[in-house]
Amino acid sequence: MLTFELLDKQGVLIITPDGPLEHEDFKRLGEAVDEYIVKEGALNGVMIYVDSFPGWDDFEALMSHVRFVRDNNADIDKLAAVTDSKFLTIMPKIVDRFISAEVRHFDFDARDDAMAWLCGQSEQAQDV
Repeated sequence: MLTFELLDKQGVLIITPDGPLEHEDFKRLGEAVDEYIVKEGALNGVMIYVDSFPGWDDFEALMSHVRFVRDNNADIDKLAAVTDSKFLTIMPKIVDRFISAEVRHFDFDARDDAMAWLCGQSEQAQDV
């Protein structure tokens, strides 16, 4: 399961997985993002904020995740992976080749730095 918060003023989506990701999670997320993009044109950024990656509930959930990324890739400027998870720490190096957003990793305790970067207020981040 994942929870998310869309900060309208900043144009930032904060995604917080708190259990295995499910197909329905990406359906709800997609609806919220689509509504925002129709209204505003694009998201300034997405923050994935999680201590450790919980995985997917099943193959359908994994495929829903892939479709969400594919369908929304062009409408997201920046992606911040805020985590100490070994899997997600290397994620920016992998997905950077497949998506157009600028991708950076931040340590889990650097949420404020990540938000500042997503909002264009800071260039502090670890190299990808």
